[in-house]
Amino acid sequence: MKTDLYAVKKSLGEQGIFFCLSGPISQNLLVEIGDTLKQKMEMEETNKSTVLKVFSMLVEQSQNIIRYSAEKIFTESGFREEPAREIAMSLGIITVGFEDGHYFVLCGNMVENKDVEFIGDKLDRLRSMDKSQLKKHYREQRRAETDSNKGAGLGFVEVARRASKPIEFEFKSIDDDYSFFSLKAVI
Repeated sequence: MKTDLYAVKKSLGEQGIFFCLSGPISQNLLVEIGDTLKQKMEMEETNKSTVLKVFSMLVEQSQNIIRYSAEKIFTESGFREEPAREIAMSLGIITVGFEDGHYFVLCGNMVENKDVEFIGDKLDRLRSMDKSQLKKHYREQRRAETDSNKGAGLGFVEVARRASKPIEFEFKSIDDDYSFFSLKAVI
């Protein structure tokens, strides 16, 4: 085998990551991951409030991948008498870890370069808000009309509201068309 999987596992452990999934992500898979992580944290006697916050962060960030990842795989699916239909699955990476006494959720996916500035500006604005400003902004966003191409951005606001520290993010340029977007939230 050319890949030293143990080295990958060791590297993840050194970064405090105890869960990692890279590949196609679906709603059904998200439910199973959430159940597994809840069970692990409950076995460690993590308080219920923290377990719920980690699960909420996982859901919000995974939904971002499912809805907005620019990297997708397509396949046709159909049952016996049903006509085949095209199905798309979004690709990304989900990690959950523990460092400095806090859990964190770090997720990433490909985005189109034309969206980098829009996403970065939105996240910079959220990073600059305190908890009361985030709460007010959330209420305003819920009332506002959504841009059908960008969504209301409520997921990012939820992540920022539930995080115990300012959210961290970065964009790594891949080529002329795409960048890899990473978002970390500490609980």
